[in-house]
Amino acid sequence: MFVQIKEKLKMFGPGAIVTASFIGPGTVTTATRAGAGFGFALLWAIIFSILATIILQEMVARIGIVTKQGLGENIRDLFDNVILKFAAVWIVMIAVCVGCAAYISGDLLGTSLGVSYLFGIPENYVAPVIGVIILLLGLSGSYKIIEKLMLFLIAVMCITFITTMIVSGPEISEVLKGAFIPGIPNGSILMIIALIGTTVVPYNFFIHATTVSEKWDSAEGLRESRWDTIITITVGGIITAAILITAGALIHGREVTSIVELAAPLEPLMGEFAPLFISMGLFAAGFSSATASPMGAAVTVSSFMRWEGGFDNAKYKVVFALVIGLGIVTSALGLEPLEVLLFAQALNGLILPIIAILIMIVINKKNFMGEHINPLWLNIVGWAVAAVVSFLGIYSLVDAVTAFM
Repeated sequence: MFVQIKEKLKMFGPGAIVTASFIGPGTVTTATRAGAGFGFALLWAIIFSILATIILQEMVARIGIVTKQGLGENIRDLFDNVILKFAAVWIVMIAVCVGCAAYISGDLLGTSLGVSYLFGIPENYVAPVIGVIILLLGLSGSYKIIEKLMLFLIAVMCITFITTMIVSGPEISEVLKGAFIPGIPNGSILMIIALIGTTVVPYNFFIHATTVSEKWDSAEGLRESRWDTIITITVGGIITAAILITAGALIHGREVTSIVELAAPLEPLMGEFAPLFISMGLFAAGFSSATASPMGAAVTVSSFMRWEGGFDNAKYKVVFALVIGLGIVTSALGLEPLEVLLFAQALNGLILPIIAILIMIVINKKNFMGEHINPLWLNIVGWAVAAVVSFLGIYSLVDAVTAFM
């Protein structure tokens, strides 16, 4: 039986990298603030975001396995017109890379927050050290190491955040109401968009399409890939929901800025383990996201530029090193310029609709996908999801532009 379980666990990998990627400091902070501000009322938004992510990421994984190419290569191959090809490639590639570069400092500082809170070391001292560790990890060129690390970090987040949720003793009937009866409390629109926006992440599409080909080399892997995507991303949703539920149970009605503010209310319930659990969970979330950001930029550029060799390609490592290097410097200086973040938000808001639509076009190209194109029901669901994330992307774009003015 142990051998069977071990064999089943081997199918997990690319989906786990996507999951570990979207549960970062941004997701943790957003879920904490959502719970503190609106109790359990926005749990339905997490469920929607997870379903949307599963649908889109399953299509992307299928594209990667069937075509044996990354998403960037497939987008390039859609266009015969040189101008359209150039525009699609460079707009998406630059937008993804700028987004990854803009958020890497926050990811590193968010990772260091757990260590800083536990040991009293300044964040801008810890963040560069974490950045150097991630740099060495990226330069190793090993997909297997990153896959196993991400699975481990997900396990840590499961243990810490689900334990704190159980200990917080939420009212089950209220949790179920928030999860399955959608509501939009006053002032919650931006929070709903943030919950969905931190889960449906543009660069994760490129990471997933590339990493599946590292694990499966034929269409026979589609079934395993599908289960990998569904199970690991669902686990990610449970972790995010656990954070929101804990905040809703313990600090509803309070204005918060960070998940570390959950530690004090947990102390009467968990004693001296409360700060440790919160710090471990935050560190795991931050480290996974900080690893995925430079990976996302490197994979996206590699895919569009048709660089072969995957994680071990020298050019891939250069892009990875440039992004994490920028994060090391800016986090050491404590910099996270609002203008750059708003610019990245605007770019992500612009490209999310573009990428969602391009995914739907590629997945239905018979000369690309053969018999593995979408069935009618999945096209209906897929286009509905693409429409919703497009609306959210445009709303995010408008919000960012408005903030600039």
